[in-house]
Amino acid sequence: MSKFRAVLKRAINSQYSGIILVVVVLVFGMAIASKPFLNPNNLVNIISQVTLNCIIAAGQTVVILTGGIDLSVGSIIAMQAVLLAVFMVSFHLDPLLAVFLILVTGALVGLLNGVLVAKFKVQPMIATLGTMSIFRGLALTISQGQPISGLPPSFTWIGNATIPGPGIDVPLQIFIMLGVLLSIFYLLKFRKTGRYLYAIGGNEEVTRLSGVSVMKYKILAYVISGLASTVAAILMLAKLQTALPNAGVGYELQAIACTVIGGTSLQGGYGSIWGTFIGAILIGIINNGMNILGVSSFLQQVVVGSIILFAVLVESARRGALSGGVKSRKTTFLG
Repeated sequence: MSKFRAVLKRAINSQYSGIILVVVVLVFGMAIASKPFLNPNNLVNIISQVTLNCIIAAGQTVVILTGGIDLSVGSIIAMQAVLLAVFMVSFHLDPLLAVFLILVTGALVGLLNGVLVAKFKVQPMIATLGTMSIFRGLALTISQGQPISGLPPSFTWIGNATIPGPGIDVPLQIFIMLGVLLSIFYLLKFRKTGRYLYAIGGNEEVTRLSGVSVMKYKILAYVISGLASTVAAILMLAKLQTALPNAGVGYELQAIACTVIGGTSLQGGYGSIWGTFIGAILIGIINNGMNILGVSSFLQQVVVGSIILFAVLVESARRGALSGGVKSRKTTFLG
């Protein structure tokens, strides 16, 4: 019994306790309101629907951990999808080569954001707001504002491929998402790079005085975000089989919401990739449940916004932020 109480106490004090409670309550409520909600196919569908948001949010989390923000992720997705389609349709490149080139481009795009923020000291919101407009304009210019289709089947199969499971087939995109999450988790949790990224968000000046190249690691954070958005662009293009220059609108807000709901501090230095994953799942449950219940799309925005605020308040209360009991914020190396 004592061991059970200890485990229960650790769960209650966990950084995920607030959001997990919200998820459990939502799942319980949706299951009562709609029997199809707990159908295994529907549960897999929920995870599948949040795959792109989760990948983008994972990259966004790394940036926010350093005290920055990346508003250009939605435009990166549109530009990268258009470029990838052009490589394969207009230049007839092999899909593997095209994907490799687009990943390199994604790293360069992130590098641009990182250099503007870290080297030229432009405020992250202003820098990425500017590049957001640039990347969206490039997507529209390259595509001439028109969708690009005619992609080779050797590429589009990624969008519909599944892995057989016990009684249900799981989309390949879910495994790719988990691969991205595990890679970033490993970087943050087990590599010194992760410790430095947390430290920069916790106290940039102290980190610099400790001999850490703050500029290098801040640039790296934006490169990771650019690569994550590019992976999302690849999966979106494979799924839709058409490159849309207006794709990705509002994705930056979704990514930030997943990150903040998951407990990552917008001030940097505190957060976790798995918290972001739970945040994405929470948003997926809300959207899926209300679709099943036939809730108006207008009302859905009100409900989603309210639950996001509630989840953030729960996390803030757990950390003592609401009572003002925390005098100094500690950097948390959670990965």
